[in-house]
This record gives sequence, structure tokens and C-alpha cells, in this order.
Amino acid sequence: MQKKSQSSEKRTFSTPQMALTAIMTAIMCILGPLSIPIPISPVPITLTNLVIYFTVCFLGWKLGTISYLLYLIIGLIGLPVFSAFGSGFGKLFGPTGGYLIGFIFMAIICGLFFEKYTNKAILFLGLILGSAVNYAFGTLWLAWQANLTFSQALWAGVIPYLPGDLIKVIFTIIFAPMIKKRIFSLHFYSNMI
Repeated sequence: MQKKSQSSEKRTFSTPQMALTAIMTAIMCILGPLSIPIPISPVPITLTNLVIYFTVCFLGWKLGTISYLLYLIIGLIGLPVFSAFGSGFGKLFGPTGGYLIGFIFMAIICGLFFEKYTNKAILFLGLILGSAVNYAFGTLWLAWQANLTFSQALWAGVIPYLPGDLIKVIFTIIFAPMIKKRIFSLHFYSNMI
């Protein structure tokens, strides 16, 4: 009987976990619409991937992915939380929809690396791998949507963003674990993940 109650406790979310998941979803909703369009691509520069990196660092892959899925649902039902204050299924089925789907897999991969490793070099590789999977989804979808070759879609939707995304990865590896340590040292969050 004791064993059963312990396993059921592990499956439930604590109040601090739910609160931090909601906070990270809210931050995604605030920063996700902020975007910088660039003339050579239908894909704008956004902070969504940076927020996802931080979210999965703080919450792990499961709650981090749930947080992103909540953001995705909020945008799909019509609230303007996607890039350039977009929303709805039109955004999902538009040229940048592959990135919106790819972020799910990026959250899982990056979150697993944050859960299993603290070595910065390994975390760097994990975030690069997660980002590459997101790029693959986004590039394939963009090529199909815009009737481009894979190479043209890479030049339109990935290559111009690599320097900025590299800075986001390095920024995350340096600062996210430090911020997580401070948040989790607070009494309210001390029994989290």
C-alpha cells in the first residue's frame, strides 16, 4: 500500500511545479509575439527558442514540453502569442508552422540533456541537437509551403539565424542553471523537481 501511494505522489504535480509551469508559459506568451522580420525570409527572428531553453532547464523535459504545448494551444485558439502577434491554425499551417511543431521535439531533447547533464560542453551539444531537429522540421515545412528546394529553404529559414541562435544557446548555458539554482533555493520552490 505504501508503494502505491509513493508512485501516485510521483505522478502528481506540486503547486510550485504548476506555478512555475504557468509562469514559463506566460513568459512564452509575452516574448513569443516579439519578432524582428528580415527581408530575405518569411521566418522572423524571435525569442521563443530562448524561452524554451530556459523553460526546460527550469522544469525538465516533461513539464517544459507541457509548458510549450500550453503556449501552442493558447495560440491555436486565437490569442495573439505567436510571432508578429499571430494566432490560429493559419499560423500553424503557414510557412513557419514547421518550427512551431519542431519546438515540441526541441523541448524534449534539450530538456533531457538538462536533466541528465551539468557539463556545459555536453549541454551545448544537446541544445544544438535540439535546435537542429527544430530546424529540420521548419526547413522541410518551409520548403513545402513556399515551393522551395531544401537548400533554398535552409538559406531562407536557417542560415541567417545561426549566429543569433548560437548566442541564445551560449547565453542559456551560462545563465539558465544559475537562475534555476536561485529560484529553487527559495523556500516556496525547495521541494520542486
